[in-house]
Amino acid sequence: MSYRTAFSHVLSSVIAPSAEKIGREGRFPRSSVTALGHAGLLGLTASADLGGGGLGLPDAAEVVARVARACPATGAVLQSHYAAVAVLESYGSPWVRGEIAAGRHLSSLALAEGVPGERGGQAQAWAPRSTAARSGDVVALRARKHEVVAAGEADSYVWSSRSLAVQDGLTLWMVPAHASDLFVPARPDGGGPSGSATSTVFADPVLVPADAMLGPDGGGLDIVLRTVLPWLLELQAAVGAAAIHPAVAAASPAPARRPTDSLASS
Repeated sequence: MSYRTAFSHVLSSVIAPSAEKIGREGRFPRSSVTALGHAGLLGLTASADLGGGGLGLPDAAEVVARVARACPATGAVLQSHYAAVAVLESYGSPWVRGEIAAGRHLSSLALAEGVPGERGGQAQAWAPRSTAARSGDVVALRARKHEVVAAGEADSYVWSSRSLAVQDGLTLWMVPAHASDLFVPARPDGGGPSGSATSTVFADPVLVPADAMLGPDGGGLDIVLRTVLPWLLELQAAVGAAAIHPAVAAASPAPARRPTDSLASS
């Protein structure tokens, strides 16, 4: 049975029938995510060598577009998951890649910082305030991450911080959601679709092994530009929604400030 046949069944029998209730009650679409995992859709872009679908961005975009039309919350979750998987496929451990391939692991992006909603302040991923401090084989990450889709529901987060040793560098990590000292508010405080569990995630700090680093220390910005952002933009284009997915806004650079801007605002 092709993944499209399995997908159509999940879409019609699980995702679409529960979409209205999810949107109305704001509950995370756990049954939809589980069904997508069982049908091979969470592992659609994972390596075929590990049991995944081995497919690419065009196939992921087709899936996200159809899901988002039926259930915006589940569509938002899949956008963040597929973008995170693109990073993990290149830099993650074989174990977590195998879990994704088997449909047992949901990942998400935890990149955005700043103070969303304030004038001139937008949650973004370019200059993290969060810190990383290494002691032996353990790294302590302190952060307040905004606009995290599936906050408290995902199994892991692709997480950004200042680098350990590279001045002004950015480093990415895989942070397990079950790690102690991660805190998610009981009521989601983000701006994603109702039911997407878009919220803030606090770490004060969270401890991860040093080998949880994704890519080289200080190389995170290059990964965001070359991998995360292209995936998010393509998936968002496939959805075609007027509202920008929170992860897209977080990973997109702010427009350059023109000299006349300050005059216009004075």
